[in-house]
Amino acid sequence: MTTKSESARKPPRSLFSAIGPGVITGAADDDPSGIATYTVVGAQYGTSLLWTSLLTWPLMAAVQMMCARIGMVTGVGLIQVLRRRFPTAIIVIFAIALLVANTINVGADLAGMADAAELFTGLDSHFFVVVFGAATAWATIRLRYSQIANTLKWLTLVLLAYVVTAFMLGPDWGQVLHDTFVPTLPRGSGYWAALVAILGTTISPYLFFWQASQEVEEEKSMGRKTRKERIGATAGELKARAIDVGLGTLFSNLVMFFIILTASLTLHAHGLTHVQTSREAAQALKPLAGAFAAGLYAVGVLGVGFLAIPTLTASAGYAISETFGWRQGLDKGWRGAPGFYGVVLVATLGGVAMDYANLNPVSALFWSAVINGALAPFLLLAILIVSADPKLMQGQPPGRLLRASVAAAIVVMFGGLAGMAFF
Repeated sequence: MTTKSESARKPPRSLFSAIGPGVITGAADDDPSGIATYTVVGAQYGTSLLWTSLLTWPLMAAVQMMCARIGMVTGVGLIQVLRRRFPTAIIVIFAIALLVANTINVGADLAGMADAAELFTGLDSHFFVVVFGAATAWATIRLRYSQIANTLKWLTLVLLAYVVTAFMLGPDWGQVLHDTFVPTLPRGSGYWAALVAILGTTISPYLFFWQASQEVEEEKSMGRKTRKERIGATAGELKARAIDVGLGTLFSNLVMFFIILTASLTLHAHGLTHVQTSREAAQALKPLAGAFAAGLYAVGVLGVGFLAIPTLTASAGYAISETFGWRQGLDKGWRGAPGFYGVVLVATLGGVAMDYANLNPVSALFWSAVINGALAPFLLLAILIVSADPKLMQGQPPGRLLRASVAAAIVVMFGGLAGMAFF
């Protein structure tokens, strides 16, 4: 059996092999919901909210590292740790709220992907919602964790499309730098709602569960099948994950920055502030930025959707399964964890059904981010409490800086909600 100290001493064979749950989680954060949210923000408010990419990076990195640490040192998922400190009723509320929010997010993501596919093929988007839903559910259920993780690593590259698109537009970098480093004070309820949506899609509850659970899956893939073998983490492992999470969250926020910038330079600059679908966003970009840029936008929506939907459905599966004591894991197979995979199917089918309710895809994507922004600070407060418990954290609680950073994220998110409610 490989011990923790032995595995920590083994250097990665390549940069790609060093990429772990941190980079995958960071890329999954820029799902079609995130893309739509950043596009709406850029179209409505121009470059005035570019500064939020600087604000959210350290906050997101701290939150994801806290969740990673919990999974690494306890050897179990987030819900199992929370269950040891909070009443069952609170845990059930968290888990069900996550399932509902994730299902809405899946439906919105599928609609965004289907709109992009309709742009390329001319076929009705309802057809693609079913196809994409079936494909992602099949892959999540049938593939092993290592296969899913390796596929998700490659899909992160599709997000570079948004960086390329922004540079193609030749922005005024002086103005861009000003709006990045000089924050604009919020004005009006719409501005506050946009800020909450950015926070909600960047610091998303489903990523908390995904990060912690993937740490457990990573250790299982190393041969640490029992919880006893997974308890504790070496300094080398924690340092490696901190780098992984830092890179992943940096990449996520850079993509966010360039999507807002692209929408600002095209849609906002030409008065197109009310985009209704992903297809409309790509079509609006075509005469303003060229067919290639519009195609890159649509390809990005498609690619990142295949990255994000398995994380949404699986994170809901982990949360519900851990709440009710069901067997769970991406290596178990349907017979080994029927409850876990049943939740994956429920979330997917619920998302598909949403499309036939004729909801506005971009509005659904935007407001799913707002819902996440309302749920996240309460969940983060619970995470902060358990992380400070030396017994629950196996004598390896996070340092003061990490805890202070997560506390700052809580304050900022509650502040955004207060601003949206009272201004």
